[in-house]
Amino acid sequence: MKLKRTAMFPIHQELGARIVEFAGWEMPVQYEGLREEHLAVRRDAGLFDVSHMGEIEIRGKEAALFCQRITTNDVGVVRDFQAQYTLFCNHQGGVVDDVILYKLAEDNFLFCVNASNTAKDYEWIIGANDNYDIEIEDRSAQYSQIALQGPRSGTILSECLSADMSSLRRFHFLPFTWKGMDMLVARTGYTGEDGFEIFLPWDGGPALWNGLTESGRACGVKPCGLGARDTLRIDMGYSLYGHEISDDINPFEAGLGRYVKMDAGDFIGRDALNKVLAEGVKRRIYGFRMIDRGIPREGYRVFRDGTEIGRVTSGTLSPSLEKSIGMGYLTSEVAIGDRIQIEIRNTFREAQVVNIPFYKKDIN
Repeated sequence: MKLKRTAMFPIHQELGARIVEFAGWEMPVQYEGLREEHLAVRRDAGLFDVSHMGEIEIRGKEAALFCQRITTNDVGVVRDFQAQYTLFCNHQGGVVDDVILYKLAEDNFLFCVNASNTAKDYEWIIGANDNYDIEIEDRSAQYSQIALQGPRSGTILSECLSADMSSLRRFHFLPFTWKGMDMLVARTGYTGEDGFEIFLPWDGGPALWNGLTESGRACGVKPCGLGARDTLRIDMGYSLYGHEISDDINPFEAGLGRYVKMDAGDFIGRDALNKVLAEGVKRRIYGFRMIDRGIPREGYRVFRDGTEIGRVTSGTLSPSLEKSIGMGYLTSEVAIGDRIQIEIRNTFREAQVVNIPFYKKDIN
């Protein structure tokens, strides 16, 4: 299968990025180095090409009703030009995908979905349309998407677009025209920092990337790859499909119960999730910090007092914390502060169960 490339691919090559295959795409995993890129986002700003993410649009008279039917959060509280983190669930209560819903109007919604799930999500949405008066369009090939993340991202974006972005609130967005290109500028992100995600025409991606690089030079902006994106999200304990969530894991196990509004209306998976609540959660995601040396990696086994109690789903040596941290599904009897052991290369390394997020920072 031929791998896909984003519109910014030639720029990544010129910058000397290390390119890897990810979800059917050739994507930059790092440029200067994962640690430097991670810390640039925490300190100044980082620029990510996330054009591999999918965009699926729902239009029509019953768009709001349909979006409520296919998502677990309360669509009714979302105003025009507001975004909402939400979940698609299957009829068994498993998570089909975690997505961000952008409400353009009462009859027009845009979903941003995970790159690895775009085709699956599109087919699932099509299959869920039980005669609603709507149109469903996969617009992924039409959008470039750039994420600018970090405490100086507002200054950089405002200078690049020659417009003050300070009044744009978190999880809100606005339509904007720059150099003749219509775009959506959203104050959202996946790093735990203040930041923006910009949706614009596919061919316009390189111009905006170069513009943000130029306006951000004095602010220390750095191009960042998928490696830093992963360590930043682990700092925050954010779930990633295929690691902390999947079609076989329900939102309550994944610690995402606050995004499930059982009273907002009927939605796919609601009956199954009601049963989970009635019977109790048998396992759930926990965070842990290594006490002994070693980096926990996905799939490593977790023990307590010689008994296997789970597996690691994500782990890293956090550049922010300078500590090895990880997440994994453990039996629900585990408590914060408990000592556990991670099997790393046939040896048992001590770790301690801790609260998520690992990294805490107040942003507006």
